[in-house]
Amino acid sequence: MGILNVTPDSFSDAGRTFDFDKALSSGLRMLDEGADLVDVGGESTRPGSDAVSVEEELRRTIPVVAALSTRYVPVSIDTMKPEVAAAALDAGAFLVNDVSGLRDPAMLELVRERKPWVCVMHMLGAPKNMQANPVYTNVVADVRDYLVHVAGLLPLPIEKVWIDPGIGFGKTVGHNLSLLKSLDRLVETGYPVLVGVSRKGFIGRIGGSETDPLPVEERLDGTLAAQAFVQLHGARVIRAHDVRESRRVIDMIAAIQSAD
Repeated sequence: MGILNVTPDSFSDAGRTFDFDKALSSGLRMLDEGADLVDVGGESTRPGSDAVSVEEELRRTIPVVAALSTRYVPVSIDTMKPEVAAAALDAGAFLVNDVSGLRDPAMLELVRERKPWVCVMHMLGAPKNMQANPVYTNVVADVRDYLVHVAGLLPLPIEKVWIDPGIGFGKTVGHNLSLLKSLDRLVETGYPVLVGVSRKGFIGRIGGSETDPLPVEERLDGTLAAQAFVQLHGARVIRAHDVRESRRVIDMIAAIQSAD
């Protein structure tokens, strides 16, 4: 899953694809580089970010979704807003990727009525406050129970419901590592597991330090290591900024696994 942020303030690309023409070009390039689908998002969910209006998110995303879809690019919409999800499905998106985990009853109802493919992600709190001292009873059990509960509310075949532990969304470095190490607990549910670790803060802190993390542009090697780990432990979908490099790692691991 290639990440296409149509935003001026995302943590990793800071508006480089905010312009329509640049977004379209980037989405098409991701397909050429090996993406199986392109995830279009119009609202930053970096820690501390502010929400945008429905109207603004529609303005940012729907033209891009429609343009990519007419060029036969499989598109998912990264949104917490049911109005944006509905418009994106009308414009050709096939999957709704909701980082709030269908928390909005209207989004849950939309998915139940329209029956698209869907990714249910776990997030503690909201982007504005999610990193303010996140606490769990047992992070692996808590995240698993939430995802399985929400997925079970959907009248969809199991292959159409992806679950995502939400690495970096209301989690400390320790929480993130525990979820990655115990990914089998999610895989054993039978739902396809999506993992998004690309360029995230915990990689910067492990490669650097808590007070002096690696900058975003120096997190590729840590990203690829984490992505390889989750692929080997059963993840079915890798959400990535660096599509070409990620595709090569995915294909190499798959080739080794399928060898005689």
